[in-house]
Amino acid sequence: MEIQLKIAGIILICLALVHLFFPRYFEWKQELQRLSLVNRQMVQVHTFFIALTLFLMGLLAFFFGRDLMATTLGQAIGLGLGVFWVIRLVVQFIGYSSQLWKGKAFETFIHILFITLWSYLSFIFFNIYFHWL
Repeated sequence: MEIQLKIAGIILICLALVHLFFPRYFEWKQELQRLSLVNRQMVQVHTFFIALTLFLMGLLAFFFGRDLMATTLGQAIGLGLGVFWVIRLVVQFIGYSSQLWKGKAFETFIHILFITLWSYLSFIFFNIYFHWL
């Protein structure tokens, strides 16, 4: 199980780093200009803190997996992270319109990849609490 937490940690750190490419990929320089200053800065600040949270989750899973599994506090953190990721999994289905990916090969691949990732992370973090493995 500890190796699975290291894998989850690497995934989360990589996911955090991917956020560095969001402004260019999603053309935020042009897209966000249409927003008011407060909305534009909220998108930028929230994206930074999402990336930071993912990075810190990744460090926690990678370096402190044994502590997460062996302590009551660690198990409670694992349960909380499991809830976080299962909610993110649900949002993948209800928060994004299928128009964004249906009929588009790359976007469909990414959609399925994220469903797989959120499912994996949910299982791994819930396992800290429930001890399925």
